[in-house]
Amino acid sequence: MDKSTLDKLQILADGAKYDVSCASSGVEKKNQGGLGNAAACGICHTWSSDGRCVSLLKTLVSNDCVFDCAYCASRSGNDIPRASFTAEEIVELTIGFYRRNYIEGLFLSSAIERSPNHTMEKIVRILQLLREREKFFGYIHVKAIPGADPQLIHQAGLLADRMSVNLELPTRESLALLAPQKKPEKLYLPMEQMAREIRQSKEEQKSFRHAPKFVPGGQSTQMIVGATRDSDRTILKATQALYRRFQMKRVYFSAYMPVNGGSLLPSLQTAPPLLREHRLYQADWLLRFYGFTAEEILPEGTPDLDLEYDPKIHWAFRHLHEFPVEVNKADYKTLLRVPGIGPTSAGRIVRQRGVRKVGQEDLQRMGVALKRARHFLTCGGKYLGDGELTVDAVKEVLHPLPRFSQVGLFDPGQGLHREVGGFP
Repeated sequence: MDKSTLDKLQILADGAKYDVSCASSGVEKKNQGGLGNAAACGICHTWSSDGRCVSLLKTLVSNDCVFDCAYCASRSGNDIPRASFTAEEIVELTIGFYRRNYIEGLFLSSAIERSPNHTMEKIVRILQLLREREKFFGYIHVKAIPGADPQLIHQAGLLADRMSVNLELPTRESLALLAPQKKPEKLYLPMEQMAREIRQSKEEQKSFRHAPKFVPGGQSTQMIVGATRDSDRTILKATQALYRRFQMKRVYFSAYMPVNGGSLLPSLQTAPPLLREHRLYQADWLLRFYGFTAEEILPEGTPDLDLEYDPKIHWAFRHLHEFPVEVNKADYKTLLRVPGIGPTSAGRIVRQRGVRKVGQEDLQRMGVALKRARHFLTCGGKYLGDGELTVDAVKEVLHPLPRFSQVGLFDPGQGLHREVGGFP
């Protein structure tokens, strides 16, 4: 790798760290004698110094942006080093790093260089060179550039495993305030196209064995948390709408990192709202896997998630009249509402009940987190909690989950000590 390419990589890989829409596709593919691990687990991840999960080759194509979004490090108004890769340079880096066993896949984003079509054309060219010339069958995630020609989005979708459009802000008003060059309608167009073509591709595969796959890993998006005064309820309702309208695979949340000054933004000394980000991920889990709606998690008059207790327990506190539930009678959906019981353990409980009754001694073996669940369950008519079922009594036993201990956001060797528990 020559010095020029290395210099570009240092600039553009650093610029890509703010994009958190990075995950394995979970898609099995056939490697037809080419390069790259095409198994579902073929994409490697690492934790960056700021605590974010990133692929080992995660870079921008360019940070030379024509947009001036207030929150973005690459905004056109910033006086920063600018760089742009050519398609050949990205291909050379990817194949070179793969052959050295540094990476298994590629995560490719970009600022809007010159125009949406110019940027998307370069991304499509990179995909064509990797897939067709280099026979690289590893995982590739790329950004769909809003405003680009639909044919370019289509070409990219036939070559990439996953694609994403970053919504960034949940409301039209927030976009108008911080990113006036972005319009919701333009952001939604590629999302709508990808959702439609993904559905069409799946239907064609039912009838034709060798029908081409379009974005087999699905599409995702990202929203920034804390750059505006949007409430958690607003963010969750927008997230729910994205899942329903565009069949999103994932919505990612990114705690706002103050990289720019300005009267419209939080102070540069403001710490990223990492605990709030974590609670939103937990609430998102409830939307996707537990059958909750945004309105149930945060009803009217409750704008933000509780920072002391996770959203599932907080929902249970507001609905104590529905508890305790009998573990041998409650249906699957009701069991999913019990703190400490997840989809896997709820399924095991329902399956065992078809053979014999579930006893208290069975629950932990099934994966139930009894420390939480016992306060909301009866087993064979016997209450498993201690004493009376009240919010104060349960809080006294559970205690608040510990907060994040934040140590040096970008300090080498330092990181975020994530001490907050998750689900079930």
